Amino acid sequence: MAFAALAARRLLSAQLPSSLSVPSPASSFLLSAVNRLAPRASALALVLAKPFSTETTTTEKPPAQQPYPCVVIGSGPAGHTASIYLARANLQPVMFEGWMAGGVAPGGQLTTTTELENWPGGEKGLTGPKLMEVCREQSLRCGAEIRTETISKIDLSVRPFKLWPEGKEDEQPIRAQSVVIATGATAKRLRIPGEEQYWQAGISACAVCDGAVPIFRKKPLAVIGGGDSAAEEAIFLTKYASKVYVLVRRDKLRASKTMADRLMRHPKVEILWNTVPVEAKGDGKLLKSLVTEDTVTKKQGSLDVNGLFYAVGHVPNVGFLNSADGKPQLKVDADGYIVTTPGSSLTSVEGVFAAGDVQDRTYRQAVTAAGSGCKAALDCERWLESQEKH
Repeated sequence: MAFAALAARRLLSAQLPSSLSVPSPASSFLLSAVNRLAPRASALALVLAKPFSTETTTTEKPPAQQPYPCVVIGSGPAGHTASIYLARANLQPVMFEGWMAGGVAPGGQLTTTTELENWPGGEKGLTGPKLMEVCREQSLRCGAEIRTETISKIDLSVRPFKLWPEGKEDEQPIRAQSVVIATGATAKRLRIPGEEQYWQAGISACAVCDGAVPIFRKKPLAVIGGGDSAAEEAIFLTKYASKVYVLVRRDKLRASKTMADRLMRHPKVEILWNTVPVEAKGDGKLLKSLVTEDTVTKKQGSLDVNGLFYAVGHVPNVGFLNSADGKPQLKVDADGYIVTTPGSSLTSVEGVFAAGDVQDRTYRQAVTAAGSGCKAALDCERWLESQEKH
């Protein structure tokens, strides 16, 4: 599986720089194989299966003129919901969906998931990549313009705001009257041997998203982390697992006393102190065990589990917001999440709105991201209307 995915990426990277259009028959055949083997490669295939350009994908409506009324940065549930609402308001949004930004295909973190069971109204067998493909089609149908480029630089010091796509930092900037930032947050991973092979085949970074999947039911599972998030995810998994091991690299938890007490008292939970995973093993299809290591003695052992869940934090994708001196142009919290006015999507810069996981350190769900994308679009629309009156 890993070989097929790597081969697909190498073949595509060899073709795309020169053409950036439809894959050749050879790459289409390879992508078809990867579709069955690797969810992440499948997500990439969804983007490449249809003709696209790094310049523009639009409906038949006349393109918006610069400065654009609104630019949406990011293409997960938040970005597409914002684009749909803005397009229906005739604001002609231009979305920059990103191209493997942060190592993830256009569509965001959902493109790395398999079956999606907690999306309202989702049909049986709905996957993350398929949902994002449908969202993309709806954005286009409503009138949004989508560009398969990553914004790498932005100037929020004066309106119209200036944006530069990756690789075009020395060219004339794109100008926009308003910006919706929906770039998400990337789960921290350990990158241990076997992780890539069994990602979404036993390894996940979201217990709430994936914990109820059949492959985890009545099976021993493991959670990595020692904070509140790890404790919450471990307790959540006890609803489905036969047993939950919590691997803590130190000899104590970082979680609050209340959460730590709940975790340690739970009959299905066993905490393995001073323990980290160093390798993931399986049967080639699904995860079956972990090689663990004692952080003090360095002694290695084996732990039979059918699931491994990372709860070691997320990194909001806000690096492009930094100014030349390295400081963020928007107010962010200690962990880099964009700070918004409570109950809204308003940021510290007028005309800039934030939606989805880039400003949500608590819920981080597809449906809450979509809801915040709606809020950002409505806030943006009202703000643009207020500017016309002055």
